[in-house]
Amino acid sequence: MVDYNQIESRLAALEKLPSLNSNSSIPKALEKAGFSRRDFMKWAGAMTAFLALPASFTPMVAKAAELADRLPVIWLHMAECTGCSESLLRSDTPTIDSLIFDYISLEYHETVMAAAGWQAEENLENAIEKYKSQYVLMVEGGIPCGDKEHYLTIGPHAKTGYELSKKASENAYAILAIGTCSSFGGIQAARPNPSNAQPLSKVTDKTVINVPGCPPSEKNIVGNVLQLLLFKELPALDVYNRPKWAYGLRIHDLCERRGHFDAGEFVQSFGDEGAKNGYCLYKVGCKGPYTFNNCSRERFNQHTSWPIQAGHGCIGCSEPNFWDNMGPFEEPLASHKFDTVFGLGADSVSDKIGIGVLTLTGVAIAAHAVIASMKKNEE
Repeated sequence: MVDYNQIESRLAALEKLPSLNSNSSIPKALEKAGFSRRDFMKWAGAMTAFLALPASFTPMVAKAAELADRLPVIWLHMAECTGCSESLLRSDTPTIDSLIFDYISLEYHETVMAAAGWQAEENLENAIEKYKSQYVLMVEGGIPCGDKEHYLTIGPHAKTGYELSKKASENAYAILAIGTCSSFGGIQAARPNPSNAQPLSKVTDKTVINVPGCPPSEKNIVGNVLQLLLFKELPALDVYNRPKWAYGLRIHDLCERRGHFDAGEFVQSFGDEGAKNGYCLYKVGCKGPYTFNNCSRERFNQHTSWPIQAGHGCIGCSEPNFWDNMGPFEEPLASHKFDTVFGLGADSVSDKIGIGVLTLTGVAIAAHAVIASMKKNEE
């Protein structure tokens, strides 16, 4: 049950706090970028729906966004490609999400800060101490651990990524693993994992909110900040600690090609007639039926498109161990074993044990694809 009055009191208390960014404010930044109040409220309404809140909460979501610069953020880079940061910072047409993130109080972020060397290390230590138990920690990248910990060594004092992320986690108010590398280890943790890269959750005993994706959408990042501002508590999480409001549905559930899947209309090879007609990409490797994310609603590139719309199947990048379990990326999963919530090799076994058991277990995707395709050919 959402307590409207409690949220109002929370936002009123935040409003009395001074902005941590004295040079500007989020409302001014939005105005300067050409966003009208109407644009902002439309965005707030969409974000309210994304967070699964009643429409009446739209004004409070807007207020929380305006007050986001009261929340100090420390962003650490571990073993990664910086793609998650780039997806927010390098937009040629900045969205409201990315502008809010630009003007949030980023106390430490190696990609955008001017400091380097001793000064950078001092800035991080000062931020941790100054905002102890108040800051949100965001970590991007997998973390080498154990006897391979030294594979990631940072700064003039040669501190390891493990040391830095562990200390920052101990003093954080909330912790977010940004991207699949930080959430689940990513490509660094793929077999044979030479650096013994681990997800952030292996470094701390505190609850880590996983925001996977390669990269995750900006709304999935900003939405969690708004959640903390509104409720001062973590969102509802799934079994992999992903926010349910963002990762509660499969890609398949809202896919624009779902009708073709149900009708047995499949792309058999890239460039064929089915591909030209926008048929389902399951037979050329789409992992949408096994992947939980909101890409089909949120999209990328200023919300204009996403991989399936562009003609390539989902590769399952927001799922644990997707580099090992989802490949080859352009082949369907029915032909080999992989981990699902139903156990190892559920889809592979499904073809051997019949439609009745498939229905009972809920793993009928591969069989459905075959049967629907056969019916289509008969017609």
